[in-house]
Amino acid sequence: MRGFLRTASIRRALLIANMLMATCISISHSLKPIVRYSNPILKPKHPLKSRPCPLWSSSFSFCLPNLHKGTSPTLSFCSTSMASEAPTVSNIENLESNNPLLTDFDFPPFDSVEAKHVRPGIRALLKKLESYLVELESNVTPSWPLLVDPLEKIVDRLSVVWGMVNHLKAVRDNPELRSAIEDVQPDKVKFQLRLGQSKPIYNAFKSLQESFEWQSLSEARKRIVESQIKEAVLNGVSLEDGKRDHFNKIQQELEKLSQKFEENVLDATKKFEKLITEKKDIEGLPATALGLAAQTAVSKGHEKATAENGPWVITLDAPSFMSVMQHARNRSLREEVYRAYVTRASSGDLDNTPIIDQILKLRLEKAQLLGYNNYAEVSMATKMATVDKAEELLEKLRSASWNPAVQDMEDLKNFCKDQGAAEAEDLNHWDINFWSERLRESKYDINEEELRPYFSLPKVMDGLFNLANMLFGINIEPADGLAPVWNNDVRFYCVKDSSGSSIAYFYFDPYSRPSEKRGGAWMDEVVARSLVMSRDGVSARLPVAHMVCNQMPPVGNKPSLMTFREVETVFHEFGHALQHMLTKQDEGLVSGIRGIEWDAVELPSQFMENWCYHRTTLMGLAKHYETGESLPGDIYLKLLAARTFRAGSLSLRQIRFATLDLELHSKYIPGGSESIYDIDQRVSQRTQVLPPLPEDRFLCSFSHIFAGGYAAGYYSYKWAEVLSADAFSAFEDAGLDNNQAVKETGHKFRETILALGGGKAPLEVFVEFRGREPSPEPLLRHNGLLPVTASA
Repeated sequence: MRGFLRTASIRRALLIANMLMATCISISHSLKPIVRYSNPILKPKHPLKSRPCPLWSSSFSFCLPNLHKGTSPTLSFCSTSMASEAPTVSNIENLESNNPLLTDFDFPPFDSVEAKHVRPGIRALLKKLESYLVELESNVTPSWPLLVDPLEKIVDRLSVVWGMVNHLKAVRDNPELRSAIEDVQPDKVKFQLRLGQSKPIYNAFKSLQESFEWQSLSEARKRIVESQIKEAVLNGVSLEDGKRDHFNKIQQELEKLSQKFEENVLDATKKFEKLITEKKDIEGLPATALGLAAQTAVSKGHEKATAENGPWVITLDAPSFMSVMQHARNRSLREEVYRAYVTRASSGDLDNTPIIDQILKLRLEKAQLLGYNNYAEVSMATKMATVDKAEELLEKLRSASWNPAVQDMEDLKNFCKDQGAAEAEDLNHWDINFWSERLRESKYDINEEELRPYFSLPKVMDGLFNLANMLFGINIEPADGLAPVWNNDVRFYCVKDSSGSSIAYFYFDPYSRPSEKRGGAWMDEVVARSLVMSRDGVSARLPVAHMVCNQMPPVGNKPSLMTFREVETVFHEFGHALQHMLTKQDEGLVSGIRGIEWDAVELPSQFMENWCYHRTTLMGLAKHYETGESLPGDIYLKLLAARTFRAGSLSLRQIRFATLDLELHSKYIPGGSESIYDIDQRVSQRTQVLPPLPEDRFLCSFSHIFAGGYAAGYYSYKWAEVLSADAFSAFEDAGLDNNQAVKETGHKFRETILALGGGKAPLEVFVEFRGREPSPEPLLRHNGLLPVTASA
């Protein structure tokens, strides 16, 4: 589910279509996160809705994409109280009642669904939904209750079941489940295309827009109708039969390619294992990393492995990878691990290069079939920005970031010289994180590993929930046991308003499980708020979300001890979840994160990250896990001072990814004189002070744009960052030390940004909260990048 406006989980049209597709942001999550489908009905849903988080660290992905097929909203019937009135899926007549995918349940039976249930369950469901669709088309009437309500119910049933299956693939992957999904996916996509290209439904929406009823529709309902019409056109409803058949073949192939891309990334990540038996070779790694490496070694058959004496196994999973890059004194080890990371899925049977080429080729064909010049134009058709506006913002931020990034590199080189480092005159990519961490420790006297004991997961969650109570007037209570879970580490919570009434639920899956779980962090919906899908027709069905992270699990008798970056990640994904759970929108197609333009959806998530630097919030959650001692005040001040450390370099990293994404989807010519890697090298000349290695194959694991929802949309992270920084500046203006003012501003934020969902244009929602249009000044100020400097 992290970053700018989110999702293959979110765009102006995450409407009906969104509900149908599977996965991501994911978030994220989310951050997810999703190959873009023109019609919301066809759009794959990826966490952040699955908002995959952006690719953060100075040289590597901190939170990897939440990806395609990973999770689609599982929407079920839901009412307003807990157990007896939780989300529910009604029995599907004439379908196998012993298949957990098809039985009646309150919350998805994540614990009992197996690969053997997928083929018969999905095929039986699709057959029944096809009959419902035929009936709707034969009796379609251009009125809300006879058109939109029955359509939402069809979409919802598929979303519940398919979303459950895809979520399990993201968090409990295995070959049997992959095979089952691969077998039924063409049938699912075929039905989605059939639904998204339904001319009777499309014509009914157009007639509704032209009818007398139109003027009486609410703003939210008008946005639903307008989006459905636009998305239907983007989905090929107006194409002639021959072109529509070709369009559909492209959609089927893109779905397969995206799934294969992400599977290759996961398999390539799992494939790398570095066994280390000599302690000198792993010198510098902190105790937590040594414990994890020994724990991994035990799981690989080295039963006597210990943190003190080894052996140790290093992997490319984020907690292991980042520990090596930041702390291993063994330069050759850092180089080996770095090279393995940036060349994942780029050779042999797992090579994603031909998959990327084919994806880009098919996306261009799809765009041209629809009458566009390139795929970027298709993507922007349902976003706030245009290609020109996105490029304009990226260039402004690049210009502001370049000189600070150059200075970052000079500072690093000088520090290395002062330390007598042999590589001082030849710093390479595998040196940047290591020496940056040493410089940060020296400059701010902060050792991130030494701070872990102050950030135990239970204390962090308590602090996060206390903040949510202060800002938004909600209470979050454990509800473990109420809903089935997919792993014993998963927690389940109930969200209540100030009166004690349940208003939402969410799952939280915090720990890394590299053998079965996709990397990254994301949020996605399980069930969306909806009056149509309510059980009693009076009280709206309550929303349910899930948040997924990949932080270090507990080691021995210690709880999960987090880095500060992992704390920010949890706050980020929770921001996505809040927008989903605190919505007051009863129209299911635009409630929560649905229907929000893609490049606006990261606002709440990035907004929440700012509170990690708020003194009262941070000091409230930073308690030593053994002694209960609060984080020393001087350490807080150092964390605050270090917030803008290497901000220019980090900003350029994101700008590289966003610019490369737009180049590939607007200017790249498949089969032309420039390869995808040539374009990456060219873009990097203006966006990276230290150009990537010639053999860098980062694109082969860039799941955000090839298996997630960020194709021609990665710029959304920076676009939304402008919105989120400006939104937080409203609290700064009110006075962060003024509790009453903070509560009042938080209430306003809840009633606008979090409550209105996709029922109102995001710019209008922002202006309603802020009183004016957004400005980039707060973002540049927060990042220490003012005044704007000359570009390279």
